[in-house]
Amino acid sequence: MRVKVRDVMTHEVVSVNGGASFKDVAEVLIAHGVSAVPVVDGEGHVLGVISEADLLRKEEFKEQYYGEGYQPPLRSRLRLSLSKEGPKTRNRAGADTAADLMTTPAVTTGSHASVVSAMRVMAEHGVKRLPVVSKEGRLEGIVSRCDLIQVFLRSDADIAREVREDVLAHSLWAKTSDVRASVEQGVVTLVGSMQRRNDARIAVCMVERVNGVVDVIDHITWRQDDR
Repeated sequence: MRVKVRDVMTHEVVSVNGGASFKDVAEVLIAHGVSAVPVVDGEGHVLGVISEADLLRKEEFKEQYYGEGYQPPLRSRLRLSLSKEGPKTRNRAGADTAADLMTTPAVTTGSHASVVSAMRVMAEHGVKRLPVVSKEGRLEGIVSRCDLIQVFLRSDADIAREVREDVLAHSLWAKTSDVRASVEQGVVTLVGSMQRRNDARIAVCMVERVNGVVDVIDHITWRQDDR
């Protein structure tokens, strides 16, 4: 089973339009208990995303706007100076509407994308959640790191069934009838024998790709070293 984003995403997602005020955005985050909200146009196209961090920048850099002589912590100033978003960050700190507050373009994913690809997008862009959009760019839901972790909650029995029936029995051209698989707490143990070393390695790699597999313990022996 290849788990898709649509299988774990939140379908009912709150959003705001570009004209929403700073206060309105803050109230939406608090009322719905979320840490970020997509900004959409009148047709539901995702324009950007506003996170709690975007709102807190008004406090972090308030000396520029309120003249209180406040200096952000050194770590924050270094992060800002090293970031490509530095100037934009300072501008957003003085923003009053969602259109000016949001980070754009939004980093998104599609509902048919695999959870692995969504994880990689999050890691690449350093974000904790992704708006899920249609091919036309309209908002369909949102997926968070917590949602993606759900793939590791698959039962051992479900993982074992996929490994035995889908991977070992049908996905490999090499004979695997002498290979046995057991699963405990998401860790798959493969025991048995195969003809070639490379085929044994391929079997292990394919089992590692099964959603929910935490690790693979390889006890497969081979009769021919064809490296």
